[in-house]
Amino acid sequence: MAEISNIIGILGVFLVVLAYFLLQYEKLSAHGFAYPVLNLLGALMILFSLIYAWNLPSVIIETAWAVVSIFGIARKWRHRKSNSC
Repeated sequence: MAEISNIIGILGVFLVVLAYFLLQYEKLSAHGFAYPVLNLLGALMILFSLIYAWNLPSVIIETAWAVVSIFGIARKWRHRKSNSC
């Protein structure tokens, strides 16, 4: 299971870096859903891998990354919902 968790964690890192890369090259908007969703998925995948290779500082930063992404998604969802009414 440790090998699978490493693969999942590496894919999570790839998603976080890809999201940031696409943001920097203006292929994603910081105001859309894709950026925080990619960050959330990446953070959750990294957190999953940390279950098998515990590292407290990494757990803290990935949890913070996930929480910020959730707040961003919720904010965008509420904004979109209020604009559609």
